[in-house]
Amino acid sequence: MADLATEIKQKAKHYFPYLVDVRRHLHTNPELSFKEVETSRYISTQLIKHRIEHEAGIVNTGIVALIKGKNPNKKCVLLRGDMDALPILEKNEVSYKSVNEGIMHACGHDVHSTCALGAALILNDLKDNFEGTIKIIFQPGEEVLPGGASLMIKEGILQNPKVDAAIALHVFTDLEAGQAGFRNGMYMASTDEIYIDVIGKGGHAAMPKEYNNPILIASEILLALAKEFPNDASTDIPTVLAFGKIVANGATNVIPEKVSIDGTFRTMNETWRKQVHEKIKAIATKIAAEKNAKAEVKIVSGYPFLVNDETITNSAKNVAINYLGKENVFELPLRMTAEDFAFISQQVPACFFRLGTGNKKQGITSGVHTATFNIDENAIETGAALLAAMAVQLLAE
Repeated sequence: MADLATEIKQKAKHYFPYLVDVRRHLHTNPELSFKEVETSRYISTQLIKHRIEHEAGIVNTGIVALIKGKNPNKKCVLLRGDMDALPILEKNEVSYKSVNEGIMHACGHDVHSTCALGAALILNDLKDNFEGTIKIIFQPGEEVLPGGASLMIKEGILQNPKVDAAIALHVFTDLEAGQAGFRNGMYMASTDEIYIDVIGKGGHAAMPKEYNNPILIASEILLALAKEFPNDASTDIPTVLAFGKIVANGATNVIPEKVSIDGTFRTMNETWRKQVHEKIKAIATKIAAEKNAKAEVKIVSGYPFLVNDETITNSAKNVAINYLGKENVFELPLRMTAEDFAFISQQVPACFFRLGTGNKKQGITSGVHTATFNIDENAIETGAALLAAMAVQLLAE
């Protein structure tokens, strides 16, 4: 494995200038979730150019590439790169700035796809040196429900050949380029959308006996839910229930008949998740009924929580330590944000890790989902090499 690891490093260095061009092309031409038509066509063209077997058109724009080593049926490892961008107007003044106004790769999916493509090129060159198959997916629609990963799973990406382990990376400007972060077990939260309509009786504000003020009823519901589910990510089952939107549409002297409150619920336990759904409905309907009003509760289930398998994650972490040095590999804290790779992590042993992409000296510090997000492009060489090396290591174990 030592010789193969050296070859992977050399291949990553060889392909690095080409991969920078790929990333810049993708960054310049971003497309929104499930609309990645040109992105998919471009990636397919690169795979054809390098004679890599693949199937396009999965969930319309998704791609699955196969790198078959010796004895290809022995084991299969999946690598994931997502492709979609965000509805953000880019403020970076760079030569590869987005030309699609109001759309930007502000979450680094251009980097993810580039690293996955880089890993494909490296592994394709070295396929006579390992046993098993590496399946590389280029996934649409990570940013919006129901999540492209869930749809690709329904179309069979975890079968034919059956996937034994999965790896994905994500850009992280909190770490410098040349660094990486890992966490065993629970890592990222499930995410659900909560919509509550409180319907009561409105009226003239000066005549309180003629209305029951759904604004106050909605307030009672919010306070009761906050008391029942205090936001705490440090407990055995981290939980966040937060409401960010209230719409009443009344006036200074008009009490509306309906109030809408929208929020998010996040946790890291699927049983508890279902229980909380029922409790939210029960609390809201009970309080409304006590005030001669009605509460209509709609809960849209999103991504499950993301869990990193201990064996797979330790293997991937050791690869990173060997490649980057122990001083550049970090333990990650829990995050209550969500990621649709969780669908895959719930099905097969998986590792989702963070690729350092920041550079404080160059001022590359903006977080994801901001109009000034950017990366130190040296991270692309690291990401491609790590994905390739992790996949080969998992096949060998």
